[in-house]
Amino acid sequence: MSTPPSGAPGVEDNSGESAEDKKERERQFNLRESNSAWKAVAYLITGPLIYGGLGALLDHWLGTTWLVGAGIVGGMALSLYLIWFRYGTH
Repeated sequence: MSTPPSGAPGVEDNSGESAEDKKERERQFNLRESNSAWKAVAYLITGPLIYGGLGALLDHWLGTTWLVGAGIVGGMALSLYLIWFRYGTH
């Protein structure tokens, strides 16, 4: 198996990189990954809250009792799908 030339697209040439540059690149990578993790947690929290709240409003308006639970489950399912779609297809 041959290695791609150093000028090929998507291949980084880090042979002349200093230690400070390498540390900065790693820090930026860690920051991006941390931000992605916190966004996923926010999706998991807000999905059930929003759809559970909409279910509670509809329950109050329609006089039912089951829409809160359906909203929470539906919000969690949509949150998990959104996380899978955004971060699982790299």
